[in-house]
Amino acid sequence: MSTNPTEPSAIARLYGEPLLDLPRDLYIPPDALEVILEAFEGPLDLLLYLIRRQNFDILDIPMADVTQQYLKYIDEVRHHNLELAAEYLLMAAMLIEIKSRMLLPVRPKEGEAEPEDPRAELVRRLLEYEKMKLAAQQIDAIPQLGRDVVAAQVYVEQSLAPRLPQVNPDDLQAAWRDLIKRAKLVAHHQISRETLSVREHMSKILRQLQQAQFVEFADLFAEALASGGGVPVIVVHFLALLELAREGLVDITQAAPFAPIYIRLGYTPNH
Repeated sequence: MSTNPTEPSAIARLYGEPLLDLPRDLYIPPDALEVILEAFEGPLDLLLYLIRRQNFDILDIPMADVTQQYLKYIDEVRHHNLELAAEYLLMAAMLIEIKSRMLLPVRPKEGEAEPEDPRAELVRRLLEYEKMKLAAQQIDAIPQLGRDVVAAQVYVEQSLAPRLPQVNPDDLQAAWRDLIKRAKLVAHHQISRETLSVREHMSKILRQLQQAQFVEFADLFAEALASGGGVPVIVVHFLALLELAREGLVDITQAAPFAPIYIRLGYTPNH
């Protein structure tokens, strides 16, 4: 717009140049600026709009006014050469039928109930549609993923080296008590004197661990329990395990609290 008050203002700009007057040969169709503002999702949506806009009682619809306004909307759509769905025409026929039935009421026969209001079915459909429409609006107001919010993605680089947690001493103590109970159940009552060697049991444990990568704590004592040596053999076998752990020859691991305890070699044997 020009800053000079004496210079006429431009109504538009064409290729950067001000346009002071409309071209004389410019043709504007009569209906070029006519726009239908409201867009409806169906005939029930249109009817509900006409009723609510004029504050009509939906339980006592003035069929003459509503039908006239509905048919006017259909005529406007046809006038603009817009495609009209068949369901709008079906609703127009239904409105005309209801209007006709209300103009010519049927007298009830003797012994029969009062005839139903011709608008009853239409009112029921309108109330159900309005309820569903309000529910859809409430759902649409809820923030939606991808429309209102974006899911955050965080990439955490994980180390390939496994990190095994330390064994809780209480878990090891509970496993030991369970093992003692089992040893007492399978012990043979023999009166004999047996020389037990911690080093010998250490060797047995190492040979057993060389055959499997991980051995469960209870399975490590299976052979000792089967021998029938009772509690003394189990005690020596457990001392041998503790001695191996102290010397760093075995690792005692546990994946999670209260999970099974596993034993593995603490070094790689030479083949």
